[in-house]
Amino acid sequence: MAVINTQSSTVVGVSIVFALCANTFVTAEAHAELGGTSAALAAGDTATVRTLPGSAAKVRSTVDAGGTTINEYTTGSGVIFAYTWQGPTMPDLGQLLGPYAQRLRTEAAAQFNATGSLHASRVDDPDVIIESGGQMRSYVGRAWLPQALPAGITQADLR
Repeated sequence: MAVINTQSSTVVGVSIVFALCANTFVTAEAHAELGGTSAALAAGDTATVRTLPGSAAKVRSTVDAGGTTINEYTTGSGVIFAYTWQGPTMPDLGQLLGPYAQRLRTEAAAQFNATGSLHASRVDDPDVIIESGGQMRSYVGRAWLPQALPAGITQADLR
């Protein structure tokens, strides 16, 4: 009789889902949520801001306490239409995605239950697209509102 040890894959899967749901302790800077209005730069803010070529859209790049780079994409009027992230820790997706975070949690849990592993998740709804994945110490993702992309900006510009 063969004994199958599912404990290690369960621990890994639960750990990733936990990171997606409760990673609020590693974020150093406050971010407005996807679809909201970007906060003004505060005195002493170390964020870099650049304008996307050929548009009024801006990208504000910050590094959180865990060393992950977070790019916030805003329209000329300051509405956040996308986020991207890359780094050694998962950013606080609940804070970045706001009401859209629950969709990612649901999709990640369903994927884990179906496959027993979770290295990437994707939500592809008409109003929001979220891609998140990676492995320990190497997380990457992006989320955007397709209807809110400014003219001349495509998902390929979201890096």
